[in-house]
Order: sequence, then structure tokens, then C-alpha cells
Amino acid sequence: MDVFELIVGEGPIVAAAIHSGHYVRPEVASRLSISEADRLREEDPYTDALIEWAPTRLIGRRSRYEVDLNRPREGAVYLCPEQCWGVDIWREQPGDEIVARSLACYDLFYSTAQAVLQQLVNSYGRVVVLDIHSYNHRRDGADHPPADAETHPEVNIGTGTLDRNQWAPVVDSFIQTLRRYNYFGRSLDVRENVKFRGGHFCRWIHETFPNSVCALAVEFKKLFMDEWTGEVDPRQLAELTSALKSAAPVLLQVLHRR
Repeated sequence: MDVFELIVGEGPIVAAAIHSGHYVRPEVASRLSISEADRLREEDPYTDALIEWAPTRLIGRRSRYEVDLNRPREGAVYLCPEQCWGVDIWREQPGDEIVARSLACYDLFYSTAQAVLQQLVNSYGRVVVLDIHSYNHRRDGADHPPADAETHPEVNIGTGTLDRNQWAPVVDSFIQTLRRYNYFGRSLDVRENVKFRGGHFCRWIHETFPNSVCALAVEFKKLFMDEWTGEVDPRQLAELTSALKSAAPVLLQVLHRR
């Protein structure tokens, strides 16, 4: 299984689903104590489907429990419970060579991402990256009430790693477009920096391309699936995909004006 999948197309819009992978290479899997079901619950399944419309896509194919592409390199391999929601995931701690092979996957991803983004910047001047994730909102159990909607928006736009003044037209137009989308006869609850502010991937992008790439961390509440069984709701998944796709022409217009 490849570390990630790269599809390069036309235009300055990139979408990433770097936590969508579930595969763990055998030398790591044999040492893990965490179950596949528990791994899946903290991964972002189906986020690759949410970006199938995007011309250029970066899709993670390995589980974050092998290497987390949204963490700084020194914390990309979870070695202690403090790095992993307080959970001890190892039956047998991985040795240095195993960790090094996982970090080689990390390095390959970031060197490829840098090359692709540089190519797009050279071609188009400015680029927007949509860094797509999903998050749990029924952590107390499948039979318990969901988390408070006041602090858990349906779509959280993380902009904590970017220069908000510089990229305000991009951020505002994206949020407004998602809010205007007709989601089964109602509006989506889209808010900024309520639950998440953006992770390492977005921070790295803004540090590497400070004036030319705007990365938005887009976290979907797992409305489109049962986070405990992993079962997907195809109607909601398709509608959220359509909502994201509807923002692409608006983003292109904003970039063109800039």
C-alpha cells in the first residue's frame, strides 16, 4: 500500500485527505495493541470521497497510527500515550529502525507536497489548499447523546495558522459559500476556529509558502457516518461532497481577482 496517493490536475485548487488511510504495514501492525475498530474511530474514513471533485488531490493511504502526517516530524509516530489521547497503543514498542521507516514515509509525503505546491505556485501565482478532516461527536458511546452543538459545529474552518488579514477574501468567501449551500433544505452550521484551529500540515504550508498558498483546515463533524460502527450514510456523504465542490468556482474567482 502506497503512503499516499497524488493526483495532479489543472488549476490552483488542491484538496487533501491526509488522515483517510487505515492500512498499517505488517511490522507495525504486529506490535499494536489497539484494535482496528478503535483505530478507525480516530481516523478520517471517507474524507477521500469528499474531495473526489478536486483536480489536484493528496490522499493519505496509511493510518495515522503508523505515521501521522498532520503532526510535527518529532511527534509523527505515536510512542507514548500523551501523543495519542492518553491511550497506550503498543503491545511491543517499535524499535528505532521501524520508527525510521515510518518517518521516511513522512519525509516522502512532505517533499512531494512541497514539489507539487511549488509547481502550482509557479503556474498560477496563488493556490488554495483545502485540508479535509472529520471529527467524532459521540465520544460517550453510540447510545449516548451527541456532544453539545454549541461547541461542535457541523463544519469547523480552522484558520489559526494563516495570516487572516492577508487571506480574508478567501476565508470569508469559502465560509459564506458553505453556509449558503442547501443541505437537505437547511443551512450547514459552519463556524471558524470553534473546535479546531488547524494542524501541522496547514502550519507547514504557511511557513513554506507564506505569501502564495492559503491552507484551510476543514473539519466535518461525522454526520455522514456512524463513528462507532464505521457505517457510512451515502446521501449525506454525497451532499457534503457537493457542498465542498460548490465552493471551488467561488475560490477561483477570488484568486483571479487577487
